[in-house]
Amino acid sequence: MPLWSLPMSRAAELMDDPALPAAEHAEALGALATINAVSRTAAHVARAVAAMRPPTADTVTVVDVACGGGDVTVAVARRLSRSTVGPRPQVVGIDISPRAIERATQLAGDRGSSAAFAVRDVLESGLPPCDVAVSSLFLHHLDDADAVALLGHMATAARVGIVISDLIRSRLGLALAVIGTSVLASSRVARIDGPLSVRAARTIPEYRGLLARAGMAAATVRRTWPERVLVEWRRTPPPARGVTA
Repeated sequence: MPLWSLPMSRAAELMDDPALPAAEHAEALGALATINAVSRTAAHVARAVAAMRPPTADTVTVVDVACGGGDVTVAVARRLSRSTVGPRPQVVGIDISPRAIERATQLAGDRGSSAAFAVRDVLESGLPPCDVAVSSLFLHHLDDADAVALLGHMATAARVGIVISDLIRSRLGLALAVIGTSVLASSRVARIDGPLSVRAARTIPEYRGLLARAGMAAATVRRTWPERVLVEWRRTPPPARGVTA
């Protein structure tokens, strides 16, 4: 194994524990929001979604899967709303955690955002129909079987395409997680879960293999700062009537 590679290991993260005290959960979501802001996660996701928006539609619906505290969802909705051309965005965040959804709804209200939120187990129930399905920092929580199932649910729901942002598993990524959570977060949970998340994430070749298993081999997979990956998959439009291959 090359010196710069990092073996995968998946351990339960503290923030996924329903028994985690509400105050610590809220503090961890706040820390994650800060880290997402520094990483420009919403900017990367919104830019990719904007490129997929159908120009002739009146609205574009975006579903953010496993939205957590809603910071990325609200920021994506704000960025998409800035454009004076193209369809109006309708952004919905879904998450299995009622506490996270409560915080996300509060955040949207505080910031005057039109983003809406709902409790939903995407692996159990799928996600509502949309134009673009997005997700950030969720795939690394899932083993390969569940990750393929998630991608299938997203592809079934999305009429136009999918955008996914997540971590890259590498020694550099691990070092950045340790430093970043130490400098940017006072949350005990964030400082423990950050490095665990990197160890549970995938390499770029592993992401490509996962996408191929889900029937999405045509997706683009590119590295973004800081040691993150951005996946973009567009549904192939059906042939125009009267046109044969």
